[in-house]
Amino acid sequence: MAKKNTKSSGSPRIVNRKARHDYEILETLEVGIALLGSEVKSIRQSQASLAEGFARVEPATMELFLYNVDIAPYEHARLAEPPDRQRKRKLLAHKREIEKLLGHTTAKGTTIVPLAMYFVRGNVKLEIGVGRGKKTVDKRQTIQKRDTDREIRRRLARKVI
Repeated sequence: MAKKNTKSSGSPRIVNRKARHDYEILETLEVGIALLGSEVKSIRQSQASLAEGFARVEPATMELFLYNVDIAPYEHARLAEPPDRQRKRKLLAHKREIEKLLGHTTAKGTTIVPLAMYFVRGNVKLEIGVGRGKKTVDKRQTIQKRDTDREIRRRLARKVI
């Protein structure tokens, strides 16, 4: 029997392109996120931004939280007061994974950044990565490499045709 695709093709994938530009991603992890129903509906409409977001481990309780991720309020929600757009949201991960992330982030210059938000079997998942900040020189090298790769692909496409 064929394996079912776990990711629905019609659901949005919200990507933080800025994170891969600003950080060198050392390790990635898929975690769940605790949301309100209206926030999930808003994410289905691609009304979220991961650009300024980051995650942090609370060492006292060993819990993982997401900060500064902007999820717009759902227009048709019947809430008396919509939730704060950038409220602190709990991330759902195993304790050993959280301990591992805490170990990575104790090093100077590393942080946990959200990379992508998507749906898996109806649940919102967040891909986070342990990132080390890039210097300006590294960013320029990345841009230069991307441009040369694009030019090589362009020239090869012309020769094939």
